[in-house]
Amino acid sequence: MLGLELDYRVEAECAGKDSLGSKKHWSWCICPEGISRSSIVYSLGVGRDISFDIAMIEKYQVQVYAFDPTPHSIDWVKSRTVPEHFHFFDYGIASFDGTAMLYDNPNHNSQSILHRSKGKETGLEVQFHTLKTVMETLGHKKIDILKMDIEGAEYEVLDNVLSSDIKVDQLLVEFHHNKFRDISVSDTKKIIGKLYKNHFRIFYLSARQREFSFIRI
Repeated sequence: MLGLELDYRVEAECAGKDSLGSKKHWSWCICPEGISRSSIVYSLGVGRDISFDIAMIEKYQVQVYAFDPTPHSIDWVKSRTVPEHFHFFDYGIASFDGTAMLYDNPNHNSQSILHRSKGKETGLEVQFHTLKTVMETLGHKKIDILKMDIEGAEYEVLDNVLSSDIKVDQLLVEFHHNKFRDISVSDTKKIIGKLYKNHFRIFYLSARQREFSFIRI
């Protein structure tokens, strides 16, 4: 299945939708309305592809703050020459401040705070912070665009964002229902319902209904 267990529709208008990123899998759709040099972009989970982040900087001259605690991502980013508007932090975003295990995905070059199978999984302990803690540390009052591809942790992070009353204008997220043993389509429906109650509306979604772009109205 391609995630078509969901049946959502675009409900918010956005003039000039802009898809950014060099690869189809890693492209993200933003609404350019209101985006300026003073805009703040948080990019949660970058792996080995920062084409979206670089495209945002080159086209809109924004400041991008990227977060990824996985060793392969940290080493890869350190090996790259990046623009001064790109700020990388080698810890993850979660619903708590502290350390937790990241587990390996045997079928993909990624790691997650969640278990994928019932069998034994290898991993390592890494540092996490809440979004509120990070924003207070960096001195940010609002996030203009919050992008997250964090391998199943998006559900608890979104719950934490909503309960913390963090100001986010646009939310770009890949949902990972049915990719982890404890996450189902109903979990995605539940968190989207909470986003609706907090005035987020869909202005873009992929054909497989895993990648969503929301705007707060």
